Amino acid sequence: MPFPHVDIAHAAMEVIAEPVLPVPVAFRHPRATREIVLAGQLVAFELKRGKRRTIGFSVGQDGLSVSAPKWVLLPEIDQAVLGKSGWIVKKLMDTRERHRQQESRRIDWQDGAVFPFLGEPVRLALDAHQPHSALDGEAAGAGAARVLRLKLPADAGPVQVERMVHAWVRQQALPVFTARLDFFAQQLGVQWRKLSLSSATTRWGSASSSGAIRLNWRLMHLKPALIDYVVVHELSHLRFMDHSPRFWATVQGVMPEHAALRQQLRDEVLPQG
Repeated sequence: MPFPHVDIAHAAMEVIAEPVLPVPVAFRHPRATREIVLAGQLVAFELKRGKRRTIGFSVGQDGLSVSAPKWVLLPEIDQAVLGKSGWIVKKLMDTRERHRQQESRRIDWQDGAVFPFLGEPVRLALDAHQPHSALDGEAAGAGAARVLRLKLPADAGPVQVERMVHAWVRQQALPVFTARLDFFAQQLGVQWRKLSLSSATTRWGSASSSGAIRLNWRLMHLKPALIDYVVVHELSHLRFMDHSPRFWATVQGVMPEHAALRQQLRDEVLPQG
């Protein structure tokens, strides 16, 4: 017996089959046009038609999107979705959990707010009389956060505070990244030529065969070991511009623990404004 699904066209909904017991929608794409039950979860997904040869799947913040050739029939699409049910539900749950963690780490940018810097907590102190923004040398005590003193009035708005913090973090990124690039380039026997800061939302870094390296400034929120992993990863691309076994052997040569660090990086959730 096929799983129940619903085909939605514009504002009208045509019920293809009804479940014996109603199943609440667990995951709904805002542009959903079709529904299907996967592993006991009712998934409302976006179906896009186009000039392509195969059926493709993508899971993002909005939910599941399915792209299919114009000539593929709806039952065939449903069967393809069912065939990927385990992967789809896992991705949807992982994405929902990541969003929940992001919300839990949302920062109210004001005096006293705490944000991570090099993997450690830093508390903001707004003081218009400061000569310039500066980070205290040490925390006040065990378990305490270091203090970043910003040259801002105590009643500064959250947008202004966030922008100044981000500007300060970016300023710290260049010398930190440069030092780590120099250190690992010598170990790898490569030469990098240019460093740029990236604000990408989906990539931590990139490298070109010309020796240009781009590193996401948000890496400065993470602990140094994770920054080092990204640096080694990108520098290794100066030897092999792929992810072949030779590439990973190069990474392994200077960073034996790279697999664990790579997984930690995937699980990392950055603070939200």
